[in-house]
Amino acid sequence: MMRWGMRIDYTAEDYVDDVVEGRQVACKWIVLACKRHRLDLETGAGRGLYFDKRAAKRAIAFFPLVLRHSKGRWARQAFFLEPWQQFILWNLFGWKRADGRRRFRTAYIEVARKNGKSSLVAGIGLILLHADGEPGAEVYTAATKIEQARIIHQESIRMVKQSPMLSKELRIQKNNIHNPLTFSKFEPLGSNSDTLDGLHVHGGLIDELHAHPNGTLWDVLETGTGARDQPIMLAITTAGFNQHSFCYRQHDYSEKILEGVLTDDSWFSVIYTMDRFGEDNRLEDWENEGNWEKANPNLNVSKYIDVMRDKARKAKAQPAALNNFLTKELCVWTTASSREIDPERWALCDWGPVDLADLKGRRCWVGVDLSSTLDITAEILVFEAAGPDEVQPVLCRFWIPEDNIWDRVKNDRVPYDVWARQGFIELTPGNVIDDQYIVTQIQRDLVDFEVVEIAFDPWNAQWMANQLQAGGLEESKLVSFRQGPRSFSPAIAQLHKAIAKRTINHQGNPVLIWMASNLTTKQDSNANKAPDKEKSKERIDGIVALLMAHYRSSITMDVGSVYEDRGILEV
Repeated sequence: MMRWGMRIDYTAEDYVDDVVEGRQVACKWIVLACKRHRLDLETGAGRGLYFDKRAAKRAIAFFPLVLRHSKGRWARQAFFLEPWQQFILWNLFGWKRADGRRRFRTAYIEVARKNGKSSLVAGIGLILLHADGEPGAEVYTAATKIEQARIIHQESIRMVKQSPMLSKELRIQKNNIHNPLTFSKFEPLGSNSDTLDGLHVHGGLIDELHAHPNGTLWDVLETGTGARDQPIMLAITTAGFNQHSFCYRQHDYSEKILEGVLTDDSWFSVIYTMDRFGEDNRLEDWENEGNWEKANPNLNVSKYIDVMRDKARKAKAQPAALNNFLTKELCVWTTASSREIDPERWALCDWGPVDLADLKGRRCWVGVDLSSTLDITAEILVFEAAGPDEVQPVLCRFWIPEDNIWDRVKNDRVPYDVWARQGFIELTPGNVIDDQYIVTQIQRDLVDFEVVEIAFDPWNAQWMANQLQAGGLEESKLVSFRQGPRSFSPAIAQLHKAIAKRTINHQGNPVLIWMASNLTTKQDSNANKAPDKEKSKERIDGIVALLMAHYRSSITMDVGSVYEDRGILEV
């Protein structure tokens, strides 16, 4: 493995090859990041993207040609990037849009502590300040407190002082680096700074994002990028403890992009961490030193294995120290709830589109999850398989209010507007959903299909049930599905079986795919599971409706005439 101070004879593309082909130790997320780069080289042109090797090489060469290390055993030596660092620069500065501007506007980098984060970001900041061709560039390092923001900025100052080229062209005044010829500046900011108004941000470099209590500072900087041609927001952080934090939302969004659940060509992410396996999302053996490099790509470069061994022994002997070791040394979000549905297995349940005409008159089971103020209303129809060797088609309908869709897109970082244009979501007038839309749609479905049952949450959908009965629906077709672990646990187990056997077809619906990736469950004292809307990372309404409909289909497929003799069923 290459180490600092050696010649650049190992390229970022070599790193991609070694990661993808298994020669380089890497976690799942780094493998996916490398595969994403490879795939984009093949398909990016169709989306108006291209790769500029000269620009990428120029950014990487800036480090050894211009920068010097400022402290430690490499002090005053040329700054040669490690392969993983080259990969980051290769992507950030190499990928372009059709108009020649940089592709990536946001970068999320997660890696364990002591892997050279500060030096890497300091160097990127100096590129943005001095070598990016941006007149009047404003580059900021930002953290919760100005003292934290100064850590990276002071490293940048030391780099300027050590560089014969930069020390001639840049000026340093306390917490300011500037170029008097281009009117560009590089400064630290904290949320406790005197003012954050009037920023004109070309580069926003956020340190230790996991420590930020909210996204306020991020939002201020991002808002300040609006008038720049190719700004970048870059967050570099270790893992944290709070899965409800702003940082964890960025982490989760990054995972979804790498998995292909969401598409965002402006977002770059790398996550160096330990792997998890199985339906229980268990963490791989943290005591196995062979796994440590997955979270520590600079192991035995800027971080030493003997120090890690000492900390690992302490973590094993003192359970109270284990979480800290996992989080800081192995970059594991220790309190993050595991996802209930494996995205890779779920993806295999896409058997392709089904012609709606083929479903006319076929038996189906309906699950309805009505929205609160922020949720999405979902109606999911699970159809009977056409034959013994066929799968069950799933038809999805989603509604959100039209008036607040842009706020949702911005706040959730989810492409509701794109899905609406593609027909996967229906926009309803106003800022809340009129439940009459759902009642009307269900009444149409009652005409088009042989609806066996409609399962609903009695807490907020009894009105809907009453309306359907008033319109002529038999009471026997209504199932009051309580939203607790005793009702949902068998439904979750049944869905897992269907996913494992690939006996359902979600038709690649992107909204349902996204919701499946969000599902987190809670358990009662008897280990019964239920969807947990509070702890699930994003919306799960469609999966809740699917669980109800699919479970009712599995237990009533051959019941027949029992519906003639009973009223509303409660489960």
